Amino acid sequence: MIALFPGLAPVRIPLALVLLLVVAGLTWFGHGGRLLFAFMTVAFVVISVAVLILGFAAPHTTGHAASTANPGHPAMLAVVLAFLVAMALATGIEAPSTAIAQLGQLDDTHRRRFGRGTLALLVVIVGGLTLALTALGVQLHIGIPGTDSTQIADIAHAAAGPGWLYDAFQLTSSLLQLAAAGSSFQVGPGLLKALSGTPEQPGVLPTVLGRSNRHHTPYWSVVVYLAAAALIIDAAAGQEQERVLFYAVAVFVSFLVGLLAMTRFARTERKPALAWLNGIAAAAVAFTLVVNLLRGWPVLSLVATVLIAAGLYVRWNLAGQPTGIEDVEAQAETA
Repeated sequence: MIALFPGLAPVRIPLALVLLLVVAGLTWFGHGGRLLFAFMTVAFVVISVAVLILGFAAPHTTGHAASTANPGHPAMLAVVLAFLVAMALATGIEAPSTAIAQLGQLDDTHRRRFGRGTLALLVVIVGGLTLALTALGVQLHIGIPGTDSTQIADIAHAAAGPGWLYDAFQLTSSLLQLAAAGSSFQVGPGLLKALSGTPEQPGVLPTVLGRSNRHHTPYWSVVVYLAAAALIIDAAAGQEQERVLFYAVAVFVSFLVGLLAMTRFARTERKPALAWLNGIAAAAVAFTLVVNLLRGWPVLSLVATVLIAAGLYVRWNLAGQPTGIEDVEAQAETA
């Protein structure tokens, strides 16, 4: 939005907090908010395709990044650094996979069929747009963006020039970011709700976090999540690249723990091929995590993750080490 309206740069943090409140407020309407987020995503895909067609066929201008066959460092280094960002795409695979697995309207056969089709479409759309925008950025010589712009904004501006298409691209791109934040506000408070249990069967967290409105939105959990998100925005001074570092570390820690658990499970089940696959993936995620931590500030994210995990572990022990998370989640959903 600041790339589209540069005058907003001085109020970057207040703007981010207001948008955060909007996203949190939309979760109050449950499935109605999800439908709006879905519309935002479709609109971005359509506008992006239009920008790509115009950019390859008749671009407005080109950038000034020098093209060279000798960047001064091994090409593998660039691949390794890019791998850190690419790993974040794994969350886009994880979210629909988890959601599809919980569709009670379908049996196992139809869930697998629907899941495979959804994931295939996801890979085609996300992979196609990523590769096409990258190719267009190279062709138009788009380099590192300025402080108040993004690389994707510079690509769109060079392709379409100032006008309604560039404005629409920036607007839908902003809405897409809100949709991504909206998905987090569905998952995060939902997890707190599941961990809070029910009045009849208390969970690890206070039962107040499980209170929901008629749209099944756990509003107190949303407030907690809103406060945490606002704290991260303030710590990162509203800069998206700084926020990505905080986000990436927390995600990679969860990936690493999950993969290590799956490696152990595969070994217990005497499935060496799956054990090796999960072990190799765990090594790749560990490498990604270490490289991120070397940047300094992400260490705070790791510390926060460890403190939250320790707090949940203490609460779990105080609650008598309850088991049967499937039952707790089912009861929380029907409460």
